[in-house]
Amino acid sequence: MTATLSLALLERAYGRAFNTAQRTNAQSVLDALTMHGFRFGLLQPHRTAQYLAQLMHESGGFQYDREIWGPTPAQKRYEGRKDLGNVQKGDGSKYRGRGPIQVTGRNNYREFSKWAKSIDPGAPNFEASPDKINTDPWEGLSPIWFWSTRDLNRYADRGDIENVTRRINGGLNGYADRLKYYDRFALAFLGYGINDMPKFQKAAGLKDTSGTSGPLTRAALHSALLKLSAPHMLSDEVAAAPVVEEKEVEKPVAVTPPGMDAPWYQSKEILGPVAGGGGAAALSAIGSIPWENLALILVAFGAVGLFLYWRKRVDAAAVEKAAQRVGQ
Repeated sequence: MTATLSLALLERAYGRAFNTAQRTNAQSVLDALTMHGFRFGLLQPHRTAQYLAQLMHESGGFQYDREIWGPTPAQKRYEGRKDLGNVQKGDGSKYRGRGPIQVTGRNNYREFSKWAKSIDPGAPNFEASPDKINTDPWEGLSPIWFWSTRDLNRYADRGDIENVTRRINGGLNGYADRLKYYDRFALAFLGYGINDMPKFQKAAGLKDTSGTSGPLTRAALHSALLKLSAPHMLSDEVAAAPVVEEKEVEKPVAVTPPGMDAPWYQSKEILGPVAGGGGAAALSAIGSIPWENLALILVAFGAVGLFLYWRKRVDAAAVEKAAQRVGQ
């Protein structure tokens, strides 16, 4: 990686200097990542960028290493949550979110304890003493545990920031903030300043060099970061194309032929050549029309023809009657 993992890097991504508490919390994360990141495949630029971006958002820029308890209506619902293992009275508050990625629930504290003992047999029992998650080195290791046990490298390898977010958050809360941090870390690891997006976009050959980051820009960032990664460390899904800008699908247009009450829907691609193209183009277009649509076209024209024939007969009868009155 071009950028060095340091407090200065995290502060640049944050946008201003950390206070004392932020520096302490952030240093725990950096120490754990430096010492154990390679073992869990996290010291690959494209993964590290996503990892740090998620932690920056989850911790509010490392301001919070434990959930502030109200309790809010949402926090009250922690109580009795069997899916979190909160089966005893008071578990909701006792096992509130802790660490930079907010480990929550009795089950997760128990599972983290087992994992931590595989790192160090002398690790605390966090189920019995949940506050010890906020001690070193465990504060920095708790997000590595969460990331590795949820196999988030798999999503990071294919540039799937959305599903990394969903696996951490359960939804897409704060998604724009997470993307902002990803862009900044990605640029830093590629040797750019965190505000050098236009320069990167130009170097990547993108048409939009305004500095506004979207799916195309992030796909380019992901591809560039992959070139800095060790191929043998990547998951099998890394070959999958990163998410790119989706082309907007043209919406069907409603066309109402004369004499028909209900709208008839046909795509622009078919209507264009048939309505206004030359003879060869028209024949080509007709040959490509599904038989169901072709049948509908024939029915429509048949109905129009019958209607015109009926009107002609009615008009002729009216004229004949008028002539008879004149002759009387």
